Amino acid sequence: MVIAIGVGSGIFGLIAGYVIRWALTVGKKGTIEIEVKQLLLSAKEEAQKIIQESEKKGERKAEELRAQEKEKEHEWRKTEERLIKKEETLDRKQEDVDKEVDNIKAKAEEIRAIKTTIEERKQLVEKELEKVAGLSEEEAKQALVKKIDERFEEDFRVRLQKLEREGIERLDRRAKDILSTSIQRLAASTAGDIMTSAVNIPNDEIKGKIIGKEGRNIRTFERVAGVELIVDDTPGTIIISAFDPVRRQIARVALENLILDGRIQPSKIEELVEKASLDINKIIKEKGEQACYECGVLNMDPRLVSILGRLYFRTSYGQNVLQHSIEMAHISGMLAEELGANVQIARAGALFHDIGKALDHEVQGTHVEIGRRILAKFGADERIVKAMQSHHEEYPYETIESIIVQTADAISGGRPGARRASVENYLKKLEELEKIACAKPGVEKAYALQAGREMRVFVTPQTISDLEAHALARDIALQIEQEMKYPGEIKITVIREMRCIEYAR
Repeated sequence: MVIAIGVGSGIFGLIAGYVIRWALTVGKKGTIEIEVKQLLLSAKEEAQKIIQESEKKGERKAEELRAQEKEKEHEWRKTEERLIKKEETLDRKQEDVDKEVDNIKAKAEEIRAIKTTIEERKQLVEKELEKVAGLSEEEAKQALVKKIDERFEEDFRVRLQKLEREGIERLDRRAKDILSTSIQRLAASTAGDIMTSAVNIPNDEIKGKIIGKEGRNIRTFERVAGVELIVDDTPGTIIISAFDPVRRQIARVALENLILDGRIQPSKIEELVEKASLDINKIIKEKGEQACYECGVLNMDPRLVSILGRLYFRTSYGQNVLQHSIEMAHISGMLAEELGANVQIARAGALFHDIGKALDHEVQGTHVEIGRRILAKFGADERIVKAMQSHHEEYPYETIESIIVQTADAISGGRPGARRASVENYLKKLEELEKIACAKPGVEKAYALQAGREMRVFVTPQTISDLEAHALARDIALQIEQEMKYPGEIKITVIREMRCIEYAR
């Protein structure tokens, strides 16, 4: 019974739970349907509102567009009316122009008719005159000219000879006056440079340090500076010998600083030579600026002025090239004033006429051609280039300033004692020796020493091997034998040095 009662109770509970669950489900379903219907009604009402607002906005926009269209149409009508009025005005003006053209054509016809009548009457008069004189017009002219020639021939010849002679004499006197006045106004004194520089040493101990152990220091100095040191010729003095004045000046400054420092060793030598090179470059810039200021040549490219300053250490036939250029600039300015030429162009052309000599060791070509390229590269006035390019008559005289520059060059160079030809020839020989070596591939730098009897050629070790260094020395020697004339023999030394540098930090 208990079990039966328990089973019945369980079955009744299951049935009751199912009935209750079904009732709850039916209730929820009804609630969801009601909510969905309410949402649908709300969405329809919202959509209806949006449609009504869109229709209102569309109507307003259409009204605005219709108003704009009416306004544009009104403007087009006004524009059309103005164009019609302009066309009518142009038509009236065209009618007036046509009438004037017709009047001018009629008057032109009248003038041509009158001219024809005058020509006919003139021909009739000439024919009557020919009949009366018995000569044609051409015959009468020839007879008259012949008669005048016979009568005044001698007077004309004497007069022409007198004018020609007086003109030549007057021009010659005027040219001499201009040149003499210009030369007298400039009294510049220049001294010829020498090939060596002397540095005093305080004692033999310093001399020993300069030479170094087994000559190590002196060889390093000569290699780095590209000069030759002569130690034993004069007591208490070391002679620096080099044909390149820039290298000689750098070596002199470096050697003096070494003596003052007292620590003479290869690394210190290289350091002070590099420092001296920077100091000399500063002097070069200052000399270029000073020369431009002195000659009144301003607003030039600073790089061009620096190249000009290199001429301070350059000589030509023993004459300092920068002093020669400054002297020429003053003379050219005076000549230009006398002749009415452009003074500034004449001065600038004279000052920069030899600028190619500052780089002729490094660039191929004549110094005139090198100078033209330098001036063009740094934006110099074309008139300055034309003024300087003709001073050796390599180019035609295109302007009066080019003639003035050539004349000033002749005056400055032809002054007694200004130049020495033998020194210039000697320098050219040394320059040619270095150019032959530097033109070879792999050559870093080359120096001519011992008055041109020795060549020291430094090569890049990464480019030239030991075997190739021997072949290079032979090639240079053969080329020197073929292209140059020289007494005795020239020793060529090719130096290949490998350096490995690292820093401990």
